[in-house]
Amino acid sequence: MRLALGPRGLRARIVLGFAAVTLLVSVVLVGTTFFAARSYLLDQRESSLTRQAFADANVFNSRLATAGADVGELVTELVPSGGADVVLRSGENWYSSSLDLGARDVPDELRGIVTDGSAGRAWIDTADGPALVVGVPLRAAGVEYYEVAPLLELRQVLTTLSVVLGAAAIAATAAGAGFGVWAGRRAVQPLEQVAGAATRIAGGELTTRLPPTDDPDLVAIVGGFNSMVDALAARIDRDARFVGDVSHELRSPLTTLVTSVEVLGARREELSPRAQQALSLVEGELGRFRRTLDDLLQLARLDDAQALAAAAPLPMTALVRELLSVTGRDPELLAADPDERTTVRVEKTSMERAVRNLLDNADRHGGGTVGVGVHRRDGAVVVTVDDAGPGVALEDRERIFERFARGARAARGSLPGAGLGLAIVAETAARHGGAAWVADAPGGGARFSLSLPVVDA
Repeated sequence: MRLALGPRGLRARIVLGFAAVTLLVSVVLVGTTFFAARSYLLDQRESSLTRQAFADANVFNSRLATAGADVGELVTELVPSGGADVVLRSGENWYSSSLDLGARDVPDELRGIVTDGSAGRAWIDTADGPALVVGVPLRAAGVEYYEVAPLLELRQVLTTLSVVLGAAAIAATAAGAGFGVWAGRRAVQPLEQVAGAATRIAGGELTTRLPPTDDPDLVAIVGGFNSMVDALAARIDRDARFVGDVSHELRSPLTTLVTSVEVLGARREELSPRAQQALSLVEGELGRFRRTLDDLLQLARLDDAQALAAAAPLPMTALVRELLSVTGRDPELLAADPDERTTVRVEKTSMERAVRNLLDNADRHGGGTVGVGVHRRDGAVVVTVDDAGPGVALEDRERIFERFARGARAARGSLPGAGLGLAIVAETAARHGGAAWVADAPGGGARFSLSLPVVDA
């Protein structure tokens, strides 16, 4: 079974890349260094042992020239330099200076070379490790001289060298990974700055800009990003001014129409039944038009970043209780702890409009308000409005907070409204650092919630 590994981030890929390259370079350098050093040491050791073997052979040959010298006795008396051992062949007899060595330790190939009258050397493996055998023919005495030199010291040197080089490779890889961490942080930092700026801009901070940089590779990115934000802010400001200007321009003719209709309404009894019916339709549409115009003006005000400069601490419990009283609703609908601190920093007019929209939404689309709550929860003050309606479908719970978005029933024309009330609630909450959402009410229906950061004053 294969393990599915998640995608690695850019910083992790940079670190892995630096570590892999450093490891590869280290392995190549360590391998090259080790084999070059090994070859040099072996050549030097082989030359030294060969010279030593020839010198010892000459000494032995000179002793053999003494009249009456016995080969076996001379072998036991011979002490080669460097801790080497000697194996001799005289006729069909073999002699050795060590009980652990004998004719079996002399390679046949080397024996053939020496028998032919030439000197030679060969590598063998003994119980104590590798060794070098140097063979020298002593023609005058009819003796074959073999000196066996152990290479234990050289093996220890090579082992130590391999450990040191391996540790150096590991240290270099770790240093490469550390440099990769630093380089990854430096490479990702501009992206993090862009992401942070984009997040703040999405939250409504249209004055956010990337700081200027001297890096020639980032100058174009910073300039392009800031130009894009400037264009976006200008477009939003232009749209907000357009909506505000249009709404203000419509107020005068709307006021004239409302006044004219009120005059007609005062003389309703003098009109024919059909005229009365038409007047009622006009009054309803004018009321809907006026509410839509007020919503557009409120949205234009929310789009203006300077409009919330008058925010001040305000107890939400008192504000909701006052709204229930002003709008003629039963104050008993409010469930709140009078001793609970529910102070938030808001612009009062905007927040009153948002809470009023929640109450109106429950009356128009949810069968009426059945409960209102103000509670403190996890560093925030949450205002809830429960209605007696059928609730909101899961797929509509985010969409209904968008501008001009309406539920399925309203879309078919069965309910009034332009789809701006809940958008005002959501944008007011966002402008004040909070949020708005809808869920199922505990007793059935829908529960609309408005959350705002608490202020401990």
